[in-house]
Amino acid sequence: MTAARALSLTAFATLLLIAFMMGANHVAARVAFSSGVDVATAVACRSLVTALVVGLLVIFQRVSLQLTSQHKRALPLIGLCIALQSQCLYSSVARLPVALALLAFNTYPLWAALWDGLLYRRKPERALVLAMPVILLGLALALDVLGAASGLGSAAQWDRIGAGVAFALAAGAFFGLALVWTQHETQGLDGRLRTLSSMLLTGVVALGFIGAQGESHWPNSVAGWWGLAALTFLYGTAFTILFTVLPRLEVVGNSAIMNVEPIFALVLAWWLLEQTIAPIQLVGAALVVGAVLWLGLRKR
Repeated sequence: MTAARALSLTAFATLLLIAFMMGANHVAARVAFSSGVDVATAVACRSLVTALVVGLLVIFQRVSLQLTSQHKRALPLIGLCIALQSQCLYSSVARLPVALALLAFNTYPLWAALWDGLLYRRKPERALVLAMPVILLGLALALDVLGAASGLGSAAQWDRIGAGVAFALAAGAFFGLALVWTQHETQGLDGRLRTLSSMLLTGVVALGFIGAQGESHWPNSVAGWWGLAALTFLYGTAFTILFTVLPRLEVVGNSAIMNVEPIFALVLAWWLLEQTIAPIQLVGAALVVGAVLWLGLRKR
């Protein structure tokens, strides 16, 4: 494979903007959750509005709707993975400091390699094998798995973070599976059409969760309504830019820059939510983000 092309300043700034909006989206989600919004309602709003925007792009840009039999089989599976990933990641954000939830989710390259090996018998690249212990060590430090930074001890710490970590890791597993199926089963399919399918199915699954719980739960404060509106706007705008602007900027091979999302989330959560983490946890966060960036930006 050839090396990724050098980025223009505009392309680099656009990638950082998308990462910022994705990080801010999760901070806004935490505000909404703190004001009574449930995960399914947030996911439904975000996904269906994004599907509407992307659907309009598909219509006005005259994207071909022709699908192969392989695409027809794969798209529902990919959409279901994205739906479950969305539910799990927001469930984690509702329970953990935002940046830590995103860091645990950022294990998805490891999950993707695992799924690739299990489903398609592909051995992981040497670079991934080298990065794996660094990512896991960084995650252990960031999450304070032994409870040293919090002073709680390991048992009490896991009582506090266990559910949130489990949801974040599950989100990473579902996203990794979606990436593997996308790579192997959707060759030749326009990204806008794939995103439309995924967002529609995610919205429908979220409506199913709402039905199962009996009703949707809306914000009980002005701040909560702002949070819900912000997460919907930020997510939809980021995805719109992702599939309209980035293809023209030729950023293929450099999209790993968007993995600085947890750093933006960390700063925003500290500023807006007063969420802080210990210095040793910052070291762990740097290890995770650095390793994932290296995996995405290395020459192939």
